Amino acid sequence: MALKNYKPLRLIAADQDDIGIFSACLQDAVAKVADMAYLKSERRFALVANRFVWEEGISKKFGPFTRVRTGIHFDDVLSVRSRNLRQDAGDAVVVLLSIDVESGEDGTAFVHLNFAGGGAIMLGVEAINGALSDISAPWRTRSKPDHAG
Repeated sequence: MALKNYKPLRLIAADQDDIGIFSACLQDAVAKVADMAYLKSERRFALVANRFVWEEGISKKFGPFTRVRTGIHFDDVLSVRSRNLRQDAGDAVVVLLSIDVESGEDGTAFVHLNFAGGGAIMLGVEAINGALSDISAPWRTRSKPDHAG
């Protein structure tokens, strides 16, 4: 379905400010645990999620709203740790709330992916090096994520 205002996002992240933009774009993205992977030999962490298209829906009070399938990856990943996410529950659905960065030593950093319910993934990275790309046609959805109360 072609939507007249939709333009696929293609973003890169090289610093903490860029991660803030990723976080805003990916707030309330929905994914399955099985759609996340650490490719150790490539030093890459990747995930695919259904992103709410905030750039179109933020000013709307009523639908229809839009979601799109989005691929995200971080390169130069040295380590991955998770908290409160069962890796053996591949069909479990998680909601990404935010992404933030903690500076490390010698230019390294920790990228935190924070999920609803207290789950988190922490990526130890040599440098911030991420990419986000919409990879599907958008589809309509009636509901808008609600953060009131």
